[in-house]
Amino acid sequence: MDESLLKKARAEGQVAFERLAEPHRRELNVHCYRMLGSIEDAEDAVQETYLRAWARLDSFAGRASFRAWLYGIATNACLDMLRRRKARAWPTDVVGPAEPGSEPSPRVDIPWLQPYPDSLLAVPAPSDGEPEVAVAAKETIELAFLAAIQRLPARQRAVLILRDVLDWSAKDTAQTLETSTAAVNSALQRAHAGLAAHVPPDREEWPTRDRATAAADEKALLQQLMEAWERADTAALVTLLRDDARLVMPPRPTWYDGRDAIETFLRVHVFEGLRGDWRLVPTSANRQPAFGLYWRAPDDTELRRFAIGVLTVGDAAIIELAFFVDTPLFDRFALPATL
Repeated sequence: MDESLLKKARAEGQVAFERLAEPHRRELNVHCYRMLGSIEDAEDAVQETYLRAWARLDSFAGRASFRAWLYGIATNACLDMLRRRKARAWPTDVVGPAEPGSEPSPRVDIPWLQPYPDSLLAVPAPSDGEPEVAVAAKETIELAFLAAIQRLPARQRAVLILRDVLDWSAKDTAQTLETSTAAVNSALQRAHAGLAAHVPPDREEWPTRDRATAAADEKALLQQLMEAWERADTAALVTLLRDDARLVMPPRPTWYDGRDAIETFLRVHVFEGLRGDWRLVPTSANRQPAFGLYWRAPDDTELRRFAIGVLTVGDAAIIELAFFVDTPLFDRFALPATL
């Protein structure tokens, strides 16, 4: 970091401080999203981080980089928020699978894990001489990983992210969390055990999993799904699913387990129950293929936003199909309200 910028911020006030801190906002948003599971909560946490950092700027001694100092403040801001709020939930953690053919239950007003647009994941390279961290690496931003770490106690989650995602030392993590290195090592061990208990079997090897060939499979599957959906071709859709695939649709807690149950839901409750036209617009979220889903009712003249869909892909098939039936999310993905 340019020391002159820091001196200028201390001398000239908040505007100069914002110029110093602003380049880190996007990566701090990603960090806080990983902690909190919500775009809005992450933005609130980063705003609180900047308020705290400005108030404490004179205490910055330079023992760590300015960037790492901000990460520490952000982590503690997230922990403070988590003391007041429940962790973000995933439908499979709330209820058991629905009976095939049953109607989805009404929306439930609980905090749900949200998707994160890939357009917000790109972060600039560090400007203060630090090695670049895997702020938005696919293996630690996928929805399955996010859903799993939301089930960890907040401090275990913080330790896991600081140690395994940001590659901090146990000593630096302990200093940030105001605890001992022994406590950090113990929390990390418990976090690893908790993570292994909750991640899907084919997602257990996040750090070493080879993703080199995944992109082509994901792109092809997304294209096939979009074409089949717009034709209302249930038979073609289910061929893209793995036998044990799941379909979730927050904020409805209902979820369907297995290809046959998903086939019945799509045929009965989507294509027969919601007659009209469908259009899908490709996008991406959490480093996963995604789409904006639009529906035109028989008596309407426009296709209107319906849901954001996100695919989890493995073994060249869809493992999980998540529909976020929360139309304000379209604005986050820069998708139009109508087509």
